[in-house]
Amino acid sequence: MSTNQPTIADIFRRAQALRRENPQLSYKDLRARLLDEYRGAPFPPPDKLAIPEQDARAPEEDWSAGLPIALRGIQRQDWGEIIDGVLMSLEQTERYERERGPLGSADRWHDRSKGIRRALEQGLSKWMPADLLAAAERAGRRDR
Repeated sequence: MSTNQPTIADIFRRAQALRRENPQLSYKDLRARLLDEYRGAPFPPPDKLAIPEQDARAPEEDWSAGLPIALRGIQRQDWGEIIDGVLMSLEQTERYERERGPLGSADRWHDRSKGIRRALEQGLSKWMPADLLAAAERAGRRDR
């Protein structure tokens, strides 16, 4: 693998960075910019499709929707399809956050602490000093 061979996660992070720089950028324009940047680059490895940071932003069934398209693009060596898959994942994640807020904040179905909350609290109270635990709880409430 070449050191400058991008992964799907690298392309996703680049797409996110471009959206942060210009939130009004349409997906069509974002696609064109990404195609310009990656055309001619080595294709991403097909065994590294995951986008690890997405797991904390949206449920897998939302953000992983574009990965089969990206894989097909890798197999066909078609940057257009790769970028389309990445942008579908980005769009799904942004839509999820816009409609429901951060993962776990809007509904119980996506609450990842369900079933482990009590054990987590017991573990934290056993090993974390009370003042540090209180500070972490306050910070957690502010983030919601």
